[in-house]
Amino acid sequence: MSEATSTPDNHPSSDEATAAAAAMPTDPLADAQAELVNLKAQNADLADQYLRAQADVQNARRRADEEIAKARKFAVEGFADSLLPVLDSLEAGLAIPNVTLEQIREGSEATLRQLKSALERHKVLEIAPPAGTKFDPHQHQAISVVPAEQEANTVVTVLQKGYSIADRVLRPALVTVTAPK
Repeated sequence: MSEATSTPDNHPSSDEATAAAAAMPTDPLADAQAELVNLKAQNADLADQYLRAQADVQNARRRADEEIAKARKFAVEGFADSLLPVLDSLEAGLAIPNVTLEQIREGSEATLRQLKSALERHKVLEIAPPAGTKFDPHQHQAISVVPAEQEANTVVTVLQKGYSIADRVLRPALVTVTAPK
């Protein structure tokens, strides 16, 4: 007996046993069943990950919808808050008995300044083109056309101021314009 191929007990070495097992044909059914078990476990894991991802997406969508609803509901809160001093001034002015015309005028002017300031804080800006300005159909609405010595389609007078908010026209300025010659 050769000592290189066997141990003192006449058993093959562990390296030889591994080599012999590798040389033996494997059972294809057992391999397929093992692979099937592995694939089923992977499938279950992926299905769980998918369900969790779907739940995360639904939760994010629900939270976003709630935030949008809150934003819409309370969008005017800041604007309304800035108008409250104007309301207070009007009520205070009306509460004064035996007021003079001069006091009414001063109170009205102060209240108008408060209102303009509140509008400007919220980016509500006046559209009041000076006479001679080129007519802009995006900001002005021509109410009438009058003959004049100026170039055609220029503003002659402003009948009512317009207003814009964040570069969007809320109400165009009502103007009269010059007629073409």
